[in-house]
Amino acid sequence: RVADLDAVRAAAAAHGARTLLDATQAAGWFPVDAGAYDYTVTGGFKFLLCPRGTSFLTVTEEAQDTLPALFAGWVSAGAPWTSNYGPLERLAPTARGFDEPPAFLSYHGAEHSLALLAEVGADALYAHATGLAARLREGLANLGHKAVPGESAIVAVPGLDGLQPELVEAGIAVSAPAGNLRISCHLYNTEADVDRLLDFLA
Repeated sequence: RVADLDAVRAAAAAHGARTLLDATQAAGWFPVDAGAYDYTVTGGFKFLLCPRGTSFLTVTEEAQDTLPALFAGWVSAGAPWTSNYGPLERLAPTARGFDEPPAFLSYHGAEHSLALLAEVGADALYAHATGLAARLREGLANLGHKAVPGESAIVAVPGLDGLQPELVEAGIAVSAPAGNLRISCHLYNTEADVDRLLDFLA
């Protein structure tokens, strides 16, 4: 399911609470407006197609004063090349003030992954992934299986988790968390992939 993010923001605003969006399961197929939340975090290795070791954080300008840099080091220093030793005198006034030493090779790979997603475009990614997921949900219903309702690119089917080993053996990548068969649709999937899974379940 996709959370009602507008309702979450409205409720937070009504109670003076800050908002933190973990977009790890959405960024890359769901259009995310990171600036709409005080803090947005995401791992890069899922739908953003980035190498492991990458993650991203955005903080609104107004919320930056409320977020301590707990792991501040030379990368987050105001003058990084003169702050290699001893305590930091000041953090960088930009987003770099929240940075940690990066996994350089992973972020070089991430640059290309993000460029590909940007080239395709958020709206096209969303339409493609959710279109495949809708095709899958309809096919599952025709076979008598009830998927968790919603418009997510992630399809969960309760009670079919036991089929995961056979599907993987057949070369169909799925997972089986918490008693569900979980299928994720993304840029690299096609209608033929969906139909192959449905044929297996028929």
